[in-house]
Formats: sequence, structure tokens, C-alpha cells
Amino acid sequence: MILDVTDFSDGHVLQSDVCIVGAGAAGIAMALELIDSGIDVLLLESGGLGAEPDAQALYQGTVQNEQLHSPPDRYRQRRFGGTTTIWGGRCMPFDPIDFEARDYVPHSGWPFGIEELSPFYPKANRLVEAGAFAYTAEEAFDRPSRPMIAGWSPAHYTSNTLERFSCPTDFGTRYGHKLRAASNIRVVLHANVTGLHLNAAGTHLDSLSVRSLKGRSLSVRASRYVLAAGGLENARLLLANRDVHAQGIGNPHDVLGRYYMCHIAGTVGALKIDRPLDDVWHGYDMTDDGIYVRRRLALRPEVQRASGIGNFIVRLHHPRITDPAHRNAILSLLFLAKLIIPYEYGKRLHGGESADLQTWFRHMGNVASGPLDAAAFAWHMFTQRALAARKFPSIIIKSKANLFSLDFHSEQQPNPQSRVSLTGDRDALGMPRLKVDWRYTSGDVDTVSRAIALLSGDINETKVGRLDYDASQLEMEMTRYGAYGGHHLGTARMGTDPRSSVVNARCRVHGIDNLFLAGAATFPTSSQANPTLTLIALALRLANDLKEGRA
Repeated sequence: MILDVTDFSDGHVLQSDVCIVGAGAAGIAMALELIDSGIDVLLLESGGLGAEPDAQALYQGTVQNEQLHSPPDRYRQRRFGGTTTIWGGRCMPFDPIDFEARDYVPHSGWPFGIEELSPFYPKANRLVEAGAFAYTAEEAFDRPSRPMIAGWSPAHYTSNTLERFSCPTDFGTRYGHKLRAASNIRVVLHANVTGLHLNAAGTHLDSLSVRSLKGRSLSVRASRYVLAAGGLENARLLLANRDVHAQGIGNPHDVLGRYYMCHIAGTVGALKIDRPLDDVWHGYDMTDDGIYVRRRLALRPEVQRASGIGNFIVRLHHPRITDPAHRNAILSLLFLAKLIIPYEYGKRLHGGESADLQTWFRHMGNVASGPLDAAAFAWHMFTQRALAARKFPSIIIKSKANLFSLDFHSEQQPNPQSRVSLTGDRDALGMPRLKVDWRYTSGDVDTVSRAIALLSGDINETKVGRLDYDASQLEMEMTRYGAYGGHHLGTARMGTDPRSSVVNARCRVHGIDNLFLAGAATFPTSSQANPTLTLIALALRLANDLKEGRA
């Protein structure tokens, strides 16, 4: 059932076997997995069923460098369904190498290999509605599928791995009816957790304090607790509760909040492919079960090891939208639509670049020169994205000259100096706000620089085309948009040693026998992959542990 804090009297004590804090991708996935388990589950959500400005404002905080990281209330949604209400839907699993301890990636290594998550990835794929768990072209299609570039086999990259796309699925809308109908699940809305109360020894979580913005206060008592409030909020809750542990819960060695990762992403270069237009395919295919998929170039794991660099992928991309020199009516139409494109997408499309009046006029001229192209594109986006239940994933512009830029997505190294911490400012509930100090390293720059150089060598040696880019500007390009979107990783990392991690291999907070974390905060490394599929697989594993009595 779905309830509200106002359904209970002030001071009421809620009791359950398992209490999950946060009804986003991880929390809802866990609750679904626990339906009919015989376990009484309480799922607390700080927001309501829809967007609420007062609830969203609780995420506000400060950023050390606003050019490198968006404000903390961006990209996250404090509502039922969490950030799945706004995500883009890109899905792929982590690669086996991502779990390895690599001497060239400082602080790398998960406490288990990919085989630990392999049983849970297919169910995660079904929950996000991304079809079969098949992430190569050979696995996904019974029929031959179009190669990215016909007859091209680069030495350092593969071109057969796929990204799959969710609808994108809003977990609140899609699965709310199942949670309403479940006899052992209670969802409580507008339930903001403010206090985590440990026993005197600091080894057991006795209860939670819950408050609403309307002034209602409740308590929760459960046998086991799971924080699934997101990569930033999980750390904030643990850091803010210091009545027993002076530095925060799970933080005796000042690890909590550190090693904060996002992804390194950007658009670089000009790639001219010297092949017939029909030999090049950079768009989306659709599987037999109606799922959009797309190929990308992925740096081979053996090349990563030999070169001593992180994981890295590249997609063929259109030229930078902000520069009217592309003379493309569709790209200029997107530029002119800047004011109505949501922040989450507009930052990547437009960056922080300002434009003078002359630039606006040049873009208008581009649209005027190709009105039919612009109109056809607008109609396609309206019908296949705005109106469609399964949305066309992104903007694909067919180049009439086989000219592309490179859109890259790179692993970020764990860095203890990249961190989130608390400020002296308080939100409306009296909770300290976050300060985000996201940093990248010379190793991150090295991964991008050397990976692009390897791709350039593959292109030149095979004579498939020519890649022009300014190597001296790569660091500027990779930080043009700052930390990538809503990928908040590593702030409560997983490991076997409490001196360098916050939770153990089963996601239990070191030293606390009944407190667990679910979500990307526990990731020791970031991979090149978007985190949603892996964080759901990890949450399903934790739910299975709870069912089987291993947690």
C-alpha cells in the first residue's frame, strides 16, 4: 500500500522487518524483489507522487567549482520514483575488467568479480525494460546487423558492443501499482529521515527519526535498515548523524564522502570517414522485441592493461551545436530551442557557452536555409520522443559528408581528494547541507589523451579516414561540461578493509550489524558504463541476501 506521513498521528512508531530509505531505482527494485517474501517491508520516500519544489529544495547545497559540477539539486529528484523520473535510459553492464584491482588505477578493485552480479543483471534489465540481457550485436540479433563502418576492424577498439535503452522507465509510475497491491509492502510518502539512532556501543541501528515538511514526526523501528537515497544523500545522512560516532556513521577513518566519482565525458575532434555514405552507420537499431540499441567503439580490455589506462568508449557524434559554422539546420534548430530544453540535456547540448546576437542570427539563417530538414526533424522528435511510450533515445544527425565529432565516455579514477562534505547551512528540516568538491586527476586526462591517440592511430593505419583534433586542448574539452550528469558514485565505497571503505562486500556498513547501503555510492570504481543497471543488480543482490538470511 502507499501511505503518507499525514496518515499517522504525531509521534507514531512504525515497525517493520526491513526499512528501506529512498524510493528510487535501488529502493523500488529491492521492494519489488521482496514482495511475497514473508518479510514486512517499509519503504520511506521523502517526496510525493509528483514534483514538489519544497521537497526538491532539500537537495540544495554548494559546489566548490560550479564550472566543474552542477548544483547538488540538479539531476536528482526527491519524489516517488527518484531520478528515474528524469533519466535518459541508457543501459549497459560493467565490464569484467572494471572489478579488477589494477595497479595503474589507484584505489581500484571490487571485493568480488563480475560473476557475483551476473545472476542479477538479467532481472535488472527486465526492470528497466531494456529487453534481453544481450550486449553485443551477435547476441542481440539473429540476423546480421549493420556494422558501424563496413569492413573496418580497428586494432585497439571493438565496435560490436551495444548500449540498450530503457523507455526510459519511471519506476514510480511503472511499478507503483505493484507496491500498492503488495500485502507486505508499505510505502510512506513525505517521510524524510533525519536521525539514525545507534545503540550506545555504536554497533546496531535501533531506530530512525522521520519528519515531514508539514511538521509531522514519526519513529521507525526495524530489524534491518537499507539506505537507498542516492550517491550523494546516502553520504549526507551518514555524515550528519554524529551523536555516537563523532565523524559520522561508518566513518572512523575519514573515508565517507571521499572518492567521489562521476564520469569524464566530452565531444572532440573532426572525423572524416573516406567511405561511401552507406558504409557508415551511427544511428539506432531496434531489436525484435522493440528495444533501441546502438553500437559504440570500446577500448579493448587487453589494450587498457597494456597501456595502463582506464575504461573508455566513443560514439560517432554530430558537430558541436553551439558553433553555427556547421551550417546544419537541425543543429541550429536545437540551439534556438535552448530555452525549452530541460537542464539535464541542455547542459550537454549547449554547455556553459554564451552566444552573442550575431551567433543567434547565424543559427536562424541556418534554419532558414533548410526549413524542410528542420521541420522533418521537429516532427520526428515530437512523434518519436515527446509522444512515444518508448522514446527515441537521442539526437542523431545523418552527415551528408561523413563528417563526425567523437562523443566519449571515460572511467574516472577514484580520488580521495574528490569528496562531498557537510556545511554549516541547514535545510528546512535542520539537516546540514552538502558541499561538493569534485576533482579529476592527471590519470583521467591521461586515459582520454592516450585513448584518443590510439583511435587516431587505428584510423590512420587502416586508411578509413582522418581524425583531426588538438591534443593540447583535450583537458579543456573533457572538462567543458564538468562532471557528467547524475552519475554520483563512490562516496561510501565497498571493500574488505574499514580503513579504506565504508561497506563490506555484502553492502553492510562496517561495524554496524544491521545497516546496509544500496546504490552507486558503494561503487569502488566507475567503469565507462552508466551506473543504473549495475546499481539495480547490486540492489537485487542485497534484497536476495535479506530474503535468504545472509544479511
